[in-house]
Amino acid sequence: MLREIHRYGELTRAELTTSLGLNRSTIGDLVGDLVRRGMVDEHVPGGGDKAGRPSHVVAPRPDGPYVLAVELDVERIVSAAVGLGGRVHVRRETTIVEPAPGEVVDRIAADALALAAEMPASATLVGVGVSAPGTVHVTEGLVVHAPNIRWRDVPLGQALAERLPGLDIRIGNNANLGALAEHQRGAARQMRDVVYVTGSVGVGGGVIVDGTLLQGSNGYAGEIGHIMLDPDGPSCHCGSNGCVETIIGEHALLRYAGVTDLGPAAVAAVLADAERGSPRAAEAVVRVATSLGRTLAILINVFNPEAVVVGDTLAEILRIECATIERELAHRAKAESRAVTPLITPALGRDSALIGASELAFQHVLASAV
Repeated sequence: MLREIHRYGELTRAELTTSLGLNRSTIGDLVGDLVRRGMVDEHVPGGGDKAGRPSHVVAPRPDGPYVLAVELDVERIVSAAVGLGGRVHVRRETTIVEPAPGEVVDRIAADALALAAEMPASATLVGVGVSAPGTVHVTEGLVVHAPNIRWRDVPLGQALAERLPGLDIRIGNNANLGALAEHQRGAARQMRDVVYVTGSVGVGGGVIVDGTLLQGSNGYAGEIGHIMLDPDGPSCHCGSNGCVETIIGEHALLRYAGVTDLGPAAVAAVLADAERGSPRAAEAVVRVATSLGRTLAILINVFNPEAVVVGDTLAEILRIECATIERELAHRAKAESRAVTPLITPALGRDSALIGASELAFQHVLASAV
């Protein structure tokens, strides 16, 4: 029941009876238990309570349990207090460049205290979820390799557990968590098989198969950025050459445009110049779009998803050069699969990984309902 309320928000007792397949008496007992535990509220629409009244509505409590969701990115840390139902209550954002592990742990611990001070006194922090831009060993909370922030074998989960004792702490890859969030409460909410591709400095991906996040034996699945497109292409930090990340990532876009500056402002300027018709910027966007189309064709052929969600800077490439991407797909993707696979953008915008981190943090709560 708590899982249903968390995913869909307000539900009537009648809807819960139908979705869970239980009788009304049992539903009433379970709702009462969650109310007593301070997890949900219950009310009658319109305030009436008489014969013929509408079914009682059950909803997450805004001052109930919440988690600390953290998105660690190349240039920022975003922390948010997120309640049941995926509601972001308060958030903080800090600019940070190539952060050292100790600096990140200090920032997250400080944010936990600051956000707690802004929450109602009755609200209880029940877990921490962190989205990291790299390969993560999910069972150990170990950031194995995050090259864009120059981390290797960082025990982030252990370090946070020492600073935030008594809390369940979980670490996940940013693209996997973005896929999880878009599937749970975003653009792919009603779908069972989805591929999520995200691209800024790095390029990553997450895959939902039959409603479940594909993680692999250690949580390393979904490294779309390291599919090799060109064996003679640029060297990649992974040790290979011509990886997707080196050909469609932001650094590739800037390189094609002849821009030596790095960062979001430089990328935004190239995209704006391309839309204004600047030849070199426009050609740079076309080159990225062409390789993005080839990458998406591979993913569609391999996974046959219901949709591909394209996020971050790659969503802008899709918007500007959709025709180029579609031509590549028409040429390279199997017609049967392509015909049933739309390209869509995230409903959660750039917060997909942050909301995914909150979903990760809530997993133990939903499993135990205590």
